[in-house]
Amino acid sequence: MNQILPVILAGGGGTRLWPLSRGHYPKQFLAVDGDTTLLQGTLKRLTTQGRLPSHFLPPMVVCNEEHRFLVGEQARQFGLPFERIVLEPLGRNTAPALTCAALAAIEGGHDPQLLMMPADHLISDAGRFMDAIHTGSQLAAEGRLVTFGVVPTAPETGYGYIQLGTALSAPGPQSNLIAAFKEKPARETAEAYLATGQYRWNAGIFLMKASAWLEAIESFRPDILAACRAAVTGASRDGEFLRLAKEAFTGCPSDSIDYAVMEPIATRSPDRTAVVSLEAGWSDVGSWSSLWEVSPRDVHGNVTRGDVCAIDCKDNLIFAQSKLVAAVGCEDLVIVETPDAVMVAPKARAQDVKAIVDWLAAQGREERLLHRRVYRPWGTYEGVDTGERFQVKRIMVKPGASLSLQMHHHRAEHWIVVKGTARVTRGEDVFLLTENQSTYIPLGETHRLENPGTIPLEIVEVQSGAYLGEDDIVRFEDKYKRA
Repeated sequence: MNQILPVILAGGGGTRLWPLSRGHYPKQFLAVDGDTTLLQGTLKRLTTQGRLPSHFLPPMVVCNEEHRFLVGEQARQFGLPFERIVLEPLGRNTAPALTCAALAAIEGGHDPQLLMMPADHLISDAGRFMDAIHTGSQLAAEGRLVTFGVVPTAPETGYGYIQLGTALSAPGPQSNLIAAFKEKPARETAEAYLATGQYRWNAGIFLMKASAWLEAIESFRPDILAACRAAVTGASRDGEFLRLAKEAFTGCPSDSIDYAVMEPIATRSPDRTAVVSLEAGWSDVGSWSSLWEVSPRDVHGNVTRGDVCAIDCKDNLIFAQSKLVAAVGCEDLVIVETPDAVMVAPKARAQDVKAIVDWLAAQGREERLLHRRVYRPWGTYEGVDTGERFQVKRIMVKPGASLSLQMHHHRAEHWIVVKGTARVTRGEDVFLLTENQSTYIPLGETHRLENPGTIPLEIVEVQSGAYLGEDDIVRFEDKYKRA
């Protein structure tokens, strides 16, 4: 049986799900339909009772460097750690990401089939999804570049379409050559596509031999292959992390798999392509309205999460994270509350949430990038209160984790332990603090906070000084190799 290497692309931003999704905590790390995040759901659909099929290799992920610990932690929480985490210094779209993954996959003379999946999609029927993968694997074994086209259920104008060509004889779900790729259509065109039954939504999921992809990218975009080869050759390896060489990857052209290879190869050599029809409850969760469409609804058509009171309300999506959200007489609205923001929009305007993110960027507002709770490789911190020359944070340090050895030019800090045990380095002194004990870190003093225990360490930190920004950190030692 063909060996399949799942390659999960986890570099998206997901701005249309603001305020839940932020620049530093995008939608693939969110649990939008339950307790499992979209990234973990991508892993889950590959497994049976938590295990990969025997012909599947441990998965690889490609993500932005700043998300590396989020990716690793969520995979470990799910119980299926990534074999390799390929770190991009900046985004260059899907074609370079897949090319770097293919180059890493063939090291040692291997040539697995690459199952490329975005990390931020929902698929409700994992069994049908795996049936389609089995069909696609047989076609990929013939050297074809395979994509998966979702059988459309509505004349969507927000998706690209794939026109079906000659039918293929592979067993399982319907498979065809690719006749053409179509851009996002106008409403009338989408209705015509739907009526013919000969078009599929382009889901952005691909399956092909690593060697087949590298041959294709060399034919159509040798400049991308050359830049990616230099980035992988010059990469540094640190455990599970593969850090692509920054200068080489920065010089790589940005392009998608579709534009770089799939569209031209479908035009010139359609016999090298295949599209497998996918009917598995797919959604790209591209907006709040699309999340409403795929979520379980109450008898009044409402989708609610958290502490919500909805009276005489119909067909709304109402999410509450930190406080009671009460609505009366509302219809077809999206209402999303987080500890630092509330967003209200008609469901029909849900795609326009990106305009809010653009406004936040123009204003230099941190709500575009960060939640009140900020995730770090060692744990989290959360703003509690702030005022002139002071700031209060709640800090959680995971067992065995530690902050960097650091100092601040502009602020002093008071630490009060509320749960667990802290090991504190303050200048030349190293000592332990337990619950209800505290210490003071003077301005300019070298210090470190560690959790030597087996339960999470929670402290309250009170900062005081002339400047309290997160960039007032000078690191001397850091186990996570941050700058």
